[in-house]
Amino acid sequence: MSENQPRPEYPRPQHRRERWTNLNGEWAFAFDDEDVGLAAGWQNVAAEDLDGNGSPFDRRIAVPFCYQAKLSSIGDTAFHDVVWYARTFEHDLSDDERLLLHFGAVDYRATVWVNGVQVAEHEGGHTPFSADVTHPLRRGVNTLVVRAEDPSRDTTIPRGKQYWREESEGIFYTRTTGIWQTVWLEPVNRRRIRSLRFTPDVDAASVDVEAGIAGFEAGLSLRLTVKLDGVPVLDDRVSARSSVEERRLPLAARDEAPDTPHIGEWTGLALWSPGDPNLYDLKIDLLDESGMVLDSIESYFGMRKVETKDGKVYLNGRPLYQRLVLDQGYWPGGLLTAPTDDDLKRDIELAKEMGFNGARKHQKVEDPRWLYWADQLGFLVWGEMANAYTYSADYIRRITAEWQEAVRRDYNHPSVVAWVPMNESWGVPDLATESAQREHLLALYHLTRALDGTRPVVSNDGWEHAVTDLLALHNYGGPEELAKSYVTAESSVAATLANRPAYVPGHGYRGEPILVTEFGGIAFAGGEGKNWGYSTVTDADEFLESYEALIDALLACEPVEGFCYTQLTDVEQEVNGLLTYDRKPKADLSRICGITTRERPAGR
Repeated sequence: MSENQPRPEYPRPQHRRERWTNLNGEWAFAFDDEDVGLAAGWQNVAAEDLDGNGSPFDRRIAVPFCYQAKLSSIGDTAFHDVVWYARTFEHDLSDDERLLLHFGAVDYRATVWVNGVQVAEHEGGHTPFSADVTHPLRRGVNTLVVRAEDPSRDTTIPRGKQYWREESEGIFYTRTTGIWQTVWLEPVNRRRIRSLRFTPDVDAASVDVEAGIAGFEAGLSLRLTVKLDGVPVLDDRVSARSSVEERRLPLAARDEAPDTPHIGEWTGLALWSPGDPNLYDLKIDLLDESGMVLDSIESYFGMRKVETKDGKVYLNGRPLYQRLVLDQGYWPGGLLTAPTDDDLKRDIELAKEMGFNGARKHQKVEDPRWLYWADQLGFLVWGEMANAYTYSADYIRRITAEWQEAVRRDYNHPSVVAWVPMNESWGVPDLATESAQREHLLALYHLTRALDGTRPVVSNDGWEHAVTDLLALHNYGGPEELAKSYVTAESSVAATLANRPAYVPGHGYRGEPILVTEFGGIAFAGGEGKNWGYSTVTDADEFLESYEALIDALLACEPVEGFCYTQLTDVEQEVNGLLTYDRKPKADLSRICGITTRERPAGR
């Protein structure tokens, strides 16, 4: 690898193999504004033609940054809805091996060819896909071509904060088109571990491990080794009975219930929490009949239990007051793509330094490396889908398919403590009058619960909930409005914002925990420009005074069990961040932390 290769770290932290090749770096690139590339046969470009005169691939781009990002070396923010990539690679496979090609994310539709043979097609701008590219391989140099299509003005596509107009404005930002996460190759055995799923059971002091096996045949077995802080916890070997093998691993002897009032006080199990983010390391080997290792995966999991009851959220049996910050996940040089892995880590460290114990990752399915750091550092995450803006049959198909992929991808991360498939009725603007849209909202909730019954699901973050596990409300009013809106559960449900009720017709409050998951938005920035925010102050002292008043008002609201402040950083013209776009603090972080972490008034 080149020392200057962008994003060189292994991109999939919970399914790691030792052998891999990072394909980030310089690729040949082309705009295809007239959409002639397919008919002209660009997918069949020869390796020797990539640098030749007359090649359609007339530009160079730094993958994994999109062409709109400055770090891509292009930085063109105009509409180019069809783009092409090409590069060469070589391989070294044994007779029983296959070569897998992985894409972390390509926005929005991707078609992939190797040596002119189509090997993959994927729709969904935030989720990964892979292909076995062994069949079209040649000895020596091979050519990889990617066509990405991202209809800029199509508002039925789940796009999150990516604006459908050319110039960003208000809460909407510059688009991302094409490859925006790492691309890599992995040589694997034809018999291999294709998926892992971990479900912790804190009450039983065990974890359920589900391993999917590609190329299953009789005689295969799995060896599972678990360590905690480098110390072996168990070593187990089980015969694989089918292509999906499920195994419950006991992590501590549990002959009787602990005699402590909270499971978190029991010393027989190392639990994960923001204050003590214990992680178990897992190595899983796939063995043949002779005991030879066919595949080896390194991973990790955390033991924790999230539940809701009696109007509160509990983590490991203890009431959890969530002090979250809204995180858009944009960077000046890379847009949706963090410039480095350290930048992902640093965002979490800065949020923790300001007293937040988690983030609502807003309108973005974030890079798995960010979730890795949340797991490692002890940071709660609300996983949220990027929404569309127009309701249609195509919209339903698109969001349903991509959301399933997102939940499956991130299921194993202990930091994820809630799912948010919908925000502020985006894509379903007529819930009050259209029963079909209400059924869709219900369908998303029940689909998410079917995929993952271990985490609470927010029906529609902001307002107009249907069935929901958390009542998540948005309110950008001042401290007086917050204080009077959330005096009781009844007043909280009755409070409206943007003329939207808390629940859609036919649904109502069932005692779920109440959280204010967007508020604040206090904007201040130096210089002139199209600065935008929900409310404006002139300097750091005025900001701290306003922030303190808002936090104190919410902490005094008895039914409110947590909050999410808008927002972590500025993004382009939106300047209501606690940090600037390039992550410089706008006010003293220790003073922000002192306000964020204040205790609730006695009796709350």
